[in-house]
Amino acid sequence: MTNLFVLGAMVGPWQIVLIAIIILLLFGGKKIPDLMKGLGEGIKEFKKATKETTEDQEDNEDNQPPIEDSKNK
Repeated sequence: MTNLFVLGAMVGPWQIVLIAIIILLLFGGKKIPDLMKGLGEGIKEFKKATKETTEDQEDNEDNQPPIEDSKNK
């Protein structure tokens, strides 16, 4: 498992260039902007959903009545 992490962390500039060339060959120059636009919209939706979930959780915590300690009674 550790070996996979080390190999994954050793991505150099030539590997990135090679990956970019392969993506360009697979999808073509005209399709890449559409793919990136879709990826950006997906990330924006994900951030919006996580923000709304966090706000909902904070609202629920504020609206809960305090818990009474039964040991002090």
